[in-house]
Amino acid sequence: RSNLTPSTTASLFAAAAAAALAGAVACAGLYEFRALRRKRQEESGYRSGKHHSSSVVVTLPIWASESVDTFRTYRTDEEMMDVAVLLSARNVAEGTGGPFGSAIFKRDLSTGDATLVSVGLNRVVPLSNSTLHGETVAIQMAQNKIGSFTLRGTRGCVKCPSRDGEEKKDDGSAVGVQYELFTSCEPCAMCLGATLWSGVSRIVCAARKEDAAAIGFDEGPVYDESYEHLRKAGIEVVRGVLTKKAAEVLENYGKTGVIYNR
Repeated sequence: RSNLTPSTTASLFAAAAAAALAGAVACAGLYEFRALRRKRQEESGYRSGKHHSSSVVVTLPIWASESVDTFRTYRTDEEMMDVAVLLSARNVAEGTGGPFGSAIFKRDLSTGDATLVSVGLNRVVPLSNSTLHGETVAIQMAQNKIGSFTLRGTRGCVKCPSRDGEEKKDDGSAVGVQYELFTSCEPCAMCLGATLWSGVSRIVCAARKEDAAAIGFDEGPVYDESYEHLRKAGIEVVRGVLTKKAAEVLENYGKTGVIYNR
């Protein structure tokens, strides 16, 4: 038999309820704090490229967008390759990846003018991802930008109007656009495969496979037949543009850089 009065019992129940409520609030606050801390850690990880989650984030260093002119009109292979080679050199100088840079341009077939669509840098070491070569990053960035899984472009011929307003047969002049990949070094086996599937109409290379191998990189099973396969698939292949300038970037990196697939 309890000696507590009704008023005392009510007070005890009230105190217990208050304590339970306080505990619940404290638990909720702790949960919210942990969730907020976890969110901040993930956001910090995304910025630094070192996160652990179910998603994969591909980032470029801040300087990359500041180093290129997206409003410029390009016409020659040398002008466009210069972008890729300069990116490779800057990537080494900034310590933000390997000595490989790429750029994808969209060319107007009726004028020959080209504009920059995306750039790619080797981000293997800083993002802990062996697939992030310059070419694959440039392809991903370009496809993301245009909102398509392919960079196939469009082609056609100019129609010549007749005097009565009806169109005559094609005069053979090309119209439409095509996407072209410029890379500071001939691609490895993986990037050749990515080029084939990307939809680009043209690939232009600077340094040779041998230049990369000279500092320790294994480019895999890449042969003349590999390039012939691209040609048969309708992809124009150009090699040897600004080779010396690009090879110097590789040579300098070889003195101190990480050869990650050795």
